[in-house]
Amino acid sequence: MFGYINPDTPYLFKKDETLYKALYCGLCKSIGKGCGQRARCGLTYDMAFTSALLHNIRGEDVVIEKKRCVLHWLRRRKIAKVDDISVAIGCVNVVLAYYKLCDDKKDGDGHAMLAKLYKKGYKRALKLHPELDGIVRRQTMALAELENGGCEIIDAVCEPTAVMMRELSEYLLKEFSTEYTKRLFYDLGKWVYLADALDDYDRDVKKKRFNVLFNVYKVNSRAEAVKKGGEELVFIFDSLFADMRECLANIKFHFNHDLTDNIILRGIPMKTRKIFYGDCKNNA
Repeated sequence: MFGYINPDTPYLFKKDETLYKALYCGLCKSIGKGCGQRARCGLTYDMAFTSALLHNIRGEDVVIEKKRCVLHWLRRRKIAKVDDISVAIGCVNVVLAYYKLCDDKKDGDGHAMLAKLYKKGYKRALKLHPELDGIVRRQTMALAELENGGCEIIDAVCEPTAVMMRELSEYLLKEFSTEYTKRLFYDLGKWVYLADALDDYDRDVKKKRFNVLFNVYKVNSRAEAVKKGGEELVFIFDSLFADMRECLANIKFHFNHDLTDNIILRGIPMKTRKIFYGDCKNNA
């Protein structure tokens, strides 16, 4: 989950925009508290969405305070108060970011120094939540095995990321985890992997990196892949959207959930359309 999960801003209530930004800033402070200052640079808005979702499902209200931060020290900003949930989500963010940097390093993307600088934060995250490493490591290894084997089955390659997100949700939600929360996070993980594969199609082909969609469709551009496999891809994405809607309808929320509804029901489909038409900018 790195920069793909965003709201449909024109349809976002002002109160939810305020909450979204406050959660982001709160997570930045939570990462600093739990994992150190360097680790804060890997934060994405995906985790602000995750924070909104988990606080609501667990029934723990978000307390918003006005505070200053290093980047905005002249004027106080609305920031969600650091709590156990936000620190745990911050640790998840750091562990995922560290593994992604290590993967980029392996692919020759020049992130060796960043991975080295981030390692201290990764170790601090594991001191607080050691179980996270096992979850991420297992599925990262399973994905690497499929990629190294040149897998040509879309569902199979999406599976490790989907399972990882489901297991992370179980760990974070604990007794609040249900069949529907597990399915929702599974769907989100599968969507993120597939969206990333489609968005990176041209870059992966140019750099001769693994991309399951290239292995399936055997064409040299994203536009050609969409043209050749469009019906199949639309079916996969629409199936995910339908299951997400069903899960949302069956999850018990303790507070107003306009923000997460906007992101799941409008933001994710909107991002998918942008990727299909080659107009996606992956913003953290």
